[in-house]
Amino acid sequence: MQQAGLMNFIRTILIIVLVYYAFKFIARLVFPLLFKKVMSNVEKKFNEQQHRSATNESSIKEGETVIDKAPRQTKKNNDEAGEYVDYEEIE
Repeated sequence: MQQAGLMNFIRTILIIVLVYYAFKFIARLVFPLLFKKVMSNVEKKFNEQQHRSATNESSIKEGETVIDKAPRQTKKNNDEAGEYVDYEEIE
């Protein structure tokens, strides 16, 4: 069985500090590149959406009415539920 000595403790602390600074250094290199890639994808999607919107608007003739909202589905009335009875409290 190995005893935990002062040298092992110092070595463990040194390894933790080195891993922390290595991660910090790598993060400074990698995260900006990753951020740029994500932002370029978002920008590309935005431009595609704007292009689709512009082409849809150009296909509509002047004076034409366009409704973008789908009509609501009406609820079917259930006649088998019974008759409504007005409630009145008796004192």
